[in-house]
Amino acid sequence: MNIHEYQGKAVLREFGVPTPKGAPALSVEEAVKAAQELGGPVWVVKAQIHAGGRGKAGGVKVVKSLDDVKKEATRILGSTLVTHQTGPHGKQVNRLYIEDGSAIDKEFYLSMLVDRETARVAIVVSTEGGMDIEKVAHDTPEKIVTISVDPVANICPHHVRRVSKALGLDADLQKQMSPLLTGLYRAFTEKDMSLLEINPLVVTKDKKLVCLDAKVGFDDNALYRHADVAALRDETEEDAKEIEASKYDLNYVALDGSIGCMVNGAGLAMATMDIIKLYGLAPANFLDVGGSASKEKVAAAFKIITSDPKVKGILVNIFGGIMKCDVIAEGVVAAVKEVGLQVPLVVRLEGTNVDLGKKIIAESKLNVTSADDLDDAAQKIVAAVKKAA
Repeated sequence: MNIHEYQGKAVLREFGVPTPKGAPALSVEEAVKAAQELGGPVWVVKAQIHAGGRGKAGGVKVVKSLDDVKKEATRILGSTLVTHQTGPHGKQVNRLYIEDGSAIDKEFYLSMLVDRETARVAIVVSTEGGMDIEKVAHDTPEKIVTISVDPVANICPHHVRRVSKALGLDADLQKQMSPLLTGLYRAFTEKDMSLLEINPLVVTKDKKLVCLDAKVGFDDNALYRHADVAALRDETEEDAKEIEASKYDLNYVALDGSIGCMVNGAGLAMATMDIIKLYGLAPANFLDVGGSASKEKVAAAFKIITSDPKVKGILVNIFGGIMKCDVIAEGVVAAVKEVGLQVPLVVRLEGTNVDLGKKIIAESKLNVTSADDLDDAAQKIVAAVKKAA
């Protein structure tokens, strides 16, 4: 689960991490009031969306008067920002963050994430702060330093020294780095974060380390332990289909293609998406119904797929182990009878109760194309969608 910048900074402040003063605003009037309370003389008006690249898209503006705060808040609030992370349709700005301006001397990059290869938290730092870290990794990978943290020892003096050396900090800033790094690590581990990105981490003109931005993501599987974090969820920033899928414990991710996929098992789902691409089209979603789905769960999954206007065809690919093919068939039939079928549907069933599953679909009299294997299924759904186009 992702949260907004202002929410992330509030979480970090609980752990003593230095951030500029600021306040969220849902209206132009609230933005001006927040600026008045902060006092100025310099403010930053920031769009709050769950995506990076806001500055380049015009969503972050430094201003020096209350009139300009009002002007920029009016311009940004309600607008649609298109960044490299939003996709071509962009995201509408429903919230702002009004923050004290900072006199910046240097900008750095610092993040923490779970390194699955080492089963440890990795600290990633770079002197190239304020830039797209992906571009830095591609063009100058030597400027990125990764440091692993032993979960038994947690943050130690040697971590502080290595981070400080990588960023070229002097002795005074190294002293500041110690509590800052410890606070970030505590926030990451105690709140079960999956990503904590500070870009930029700045040195101000008066030689203070400050987290000028904060991108925070949490492990969904641990939210039951953090009611305070779960309360920060902003569903307006999420895909409505993904929200609906979460109600049925479905693993669903919306994509930009035209072929809807219903598969059991993450690996098989990835293979299904790959082979659709191989034959010339793209998947509209990743959807893993899991190994123990009920008829109702399958029907819900099918409805979510058909609710996507981009879907021009549907591929159901089930290998029945724990998941029985007849359950999938019953769910698909129930859903089609309820919502109708306006696009081509190809079904490939194999495994437990496969004959019963095929019989259920055949006796339903639905306009369904059967496939013998995954390759056959992919070719048939791609051909059907291209023919209907």
